[in-house]
Amino acid sequence: MKLELQIKMNPSLYLRDPEQSELGKNIIKHSIQLIHDNGFEAFTFKKLAESIGTTEAGVYRYFENKHKLLVYIISWYWGWIQFQLSYQTNNIEDPSIKLKKVITLLSTNVEDDITTGHVDEFQLHQILIAEGSKAYLTNHVGKDNKQQFFQPYKDLCNTIGEIILECSPKYKYPHSLASTIIEMAHLQNFFMNHLPTLTDFSKSKDEKEIIKYLEELVFNTIRI
Repeated sequence: MKLELQIKMNPSLYLRDPEQSELGKNIIKHSIQLIHDNGFEAFTFKKLAESIGTTEAGVYRYFENKHKLLVYIISWYWGWIQFQLSYQTNNIEDPSIKLKKVITLLSTNVEDDITTGHVDEFQLHQILIAEGSKAYLTNHVGKDNKQQFFQPYKDLCNTIGEIILECSPKYKYPHSLASTIIEMAHLQNFFMNHLPTLTDFSKSKDEKEIIKYLEELVFNTIRI
């Protein structure tokens, strides 16, 4: 029996649920491939339609524009990470070990998950590192936020913030530190591979060094 993970998505992000049809799943699959290979700026619905073998109008029946499609796949990834975090820390009682699991999960390149056949998590993780901030660094972020487009990211930050408070109940800035861990894990990875003078890991290109750096930073910050 084949098990398939389902991530619940915000209906405001799409016009027709892409999870409910083969065309919709192909839209998600091929959009991830195209954005990963060519970047978000070069990505268009025309190119996506040609890649799938459908019409541009067919793509627009699922998504209003490419920005909402980007937010959709980024939000999907945060939901998937939330699931992985819950699964990997479910039987761990020591909060410091939980927090180390968080840092490792966020700092390590992921492998494709076979339970999500139309989503390549490895490619999506690379998109998140390179393009993720474009989901919210817009002049309409306030409007998007009111529609709860970024709720999966907020939920993940809240989960990490709760683990931080388990480690250090009197720490004043758990949500700020949680979002900092997420962003720094991805930025250091990007800098390591593309802007080497902005990091100390360009020679080794070793994710384990990023993990050590973030563990030192986080645990010194919360004084454990």
